[in-house]
Amino acid sequence: MKRRQFFGATAALAMSASLATMAVAEDKTYTIGVSIPSATHGFMGGLNWHAQDTIKRLEATYPNVKFVLATAGEPGKQVDDIEDMLATRNIDGLVVLPFESEPLTGPVKAVKDAGKWVTVVDRGLSQPGIEDLYVAGDNTAFGQVAGEYFRENLPSGAKVVILRGIPTTLDNERVDAFEKAIDGSGIEVLDKQHGNWNRDDAFTVMQDYLSKYPKIDAVWAADDDMALGVMEAIAAAGRTDEMWIVGGAGMKEIIKRVMDGDKQVPVDVTYPPAQISSAIEMTTLHFVSAAPVSGRFIIGSTLVTPENAAQFYFPDSPF
Repeated sequence: MKRRQFFGATAALAMSASLATMAVAEDKTYTIGVSIPSATHGFMGGLNWHAQDTIKRLEATYPNVKFVLATAGEPGKQVDDIEDMLATRNIDGLVVLPFESEPLTGPVKAVKDAGKWVTVVDRGLSQPGIEDLYVAGDNTAFGQVAGEYFRENLPSGAKVVILRGIPTTLDNERVDAFEKAIDGSGIEVLDKQHGNWNRDDAFTVMQDYLSKYPKIDAVWAADDDMALGVMEAIAAAGRTDEMWIVGGAGMKEIIKRVMDGDKQVPVDVTYPPAQISSAIEMTTLHFVSAAPVSGRFIIGSTLVTPENAAQFYFPDSPF
């Protein structure tokens, strides 16, 4: 399957480190734990696919590196997984995408306090500075790009609603950036509730919005799975022609709608699930090469329009 273009920076980093990698002795083995949410929605389905694909490839490339992959459908299970990795699997490093920020902060800090390398992906911890490496999409840009589109395409006095994700630091960053981008435009935010990046939850939230607000000009769904739930609720209410929707992440179904000029979904904003591949590869490079990989690796967000949608459309992708 073709990889998304956002992965190019990491591929280039891996290539530049190849000579250093060849010089590293393989008599020492390393175990890297990878803890991610289960495939509860489309984005996470794509992220799980990329994690498994990357682990398979890296284990074949580096015989002295082994991975322990665990997926969790709720924070308590993820905490148990990480504690088990530290206590019984003797991990040297951890790549973690927290299900929620607050409950995972303590367990991840315990891994770091034990002297292990920690890479945090996507959803930051509630205490900054614990991780050695942070890999994510640009959440501020994600909200800003969407907000700028609303500002440029809605008149003063337009009424919009927002669907938030799971309560996390990245959700706060996105919403804050969106609201800052529309500040002073005269656009009125009627409501903002958590749809938890879940299609069914978004359907329920949008039903509530539709029952409360007789006029809605646009919806910031802030996620493509939630956008699908929003569309279902709008269709059920017979209000399809009244408002347009902007989601985000780059789901192939949404990108196809944008590419085809669907007026209900005029644009999308990228946030690639392949970022987990970047995180796992860069963590592996820390152990097998001299390549410097600590710090922050932020992948930009792009506005997808009918004019450029084809370059973001991958019909064979799991997401």
